[in-house]
Amino acid sequence: MEDFNRIFVIWYILVVWTADGIAQQVTDGNFNYSVSIPMHGVGNGPVILFDEAHNNASTLKGTYAAFGKLLTSDGYQVVSSKEKVTLELLKKAEIYVSVNAMYDMEDWDLPARSAFSQDEINELCHWVANGGSLFLVTDHMPCGASVNELAGRFGINILNGFAIRKDGRPEIFSKEKKTLILNEITNRPGKKIDSIMCWGGTGFIVPTHAHVISVLGDDYRIYLPSYVSQIRKRLSDTIPYISGRGLVNGAYLEFGKGRIVIFGDGAPFSAQLQGVKSEKRGMNHPAATQNAQFLLNIIHWLDRK
Repeated sequence: MEDFNRIFVIWYILVVWTADGIAQQVTDGNFNYSVSIPMHGVGNGPVILFDEAHNNASTLKGTYAAFGKLLTSDGYQVVSSKEKVTLELLKKAEIYVSVNAMYDMEDWDLPARSAFSQDEINELCHWVANGGSLFLVTDHMPCGASVNELAGRFGINILNGFAIRKDGRPEIFSKEKKTLILNEITNRPGKKIDSIMCWGGTGFIVPTHAHVISVLGDDYRIYLPSYVSQIRKRLSDTIPYISGRGLVNGAYLEFGKGRIVIFGDGAPFSAQLQGVKSEKRGMNHPAATQNAQFLLNIIHWLDRK
């Protein structure tokens, strides 16, 4: 019975629970973002390996179908990978993408552990240092802990918690509010990003040489439960938390000859429908008009374009 209860709670958070309410999520197959001038000829661009080997909650045939569709329309060859990380695997790609890797699909409780083995972490670090590009997308507990050892090798410390706005308002990060930072990714000529929309996730601390994309700040609390069953629609006052002050949820940096972009929420790069009213969540949301171009800007920076 205990195992059943644990699995039920995990299903509830993955599929049903959101900071805004209760809603089942499915892929929005009708989402389309027009790329007027593709970066590469269709099918001739660099290979992007999409990680599906680490209990990833997001896959190219699932919630990240729109991700693959968009980048394919920009000329990239987006390929799912169900193999553990090796140097031979990485040699096939210019960009390696991992979204919502988890150490266990069923057990999210502490103690936390890494979704990537030490050998895999070593190979990824070596590959990036020698010119590879890594796009690491994580999310709330247990995703943050699952990639914290990997991120730590690049000087990034990810919190294994839930980032939630204190006022429950929509999560719009903007240059006007100074929560979206002016940089190479958000200020690309002709492709400037003024705002993006997010849906919770987690926060992290970056090294001083990293470039911040978006910040959380005092509007957020990062809840740090020991057990996933503590996180419900109505949060208990007994759950420990810290302020979002000084924490970021988006950043990029160079590492040796390579490049890394890390983001603390997976929803902004998806396109989903929620509940009986099919409310939009991700790049398809009416308030997320620049999320798709934001994704393109990230990939172009990783591609050195």
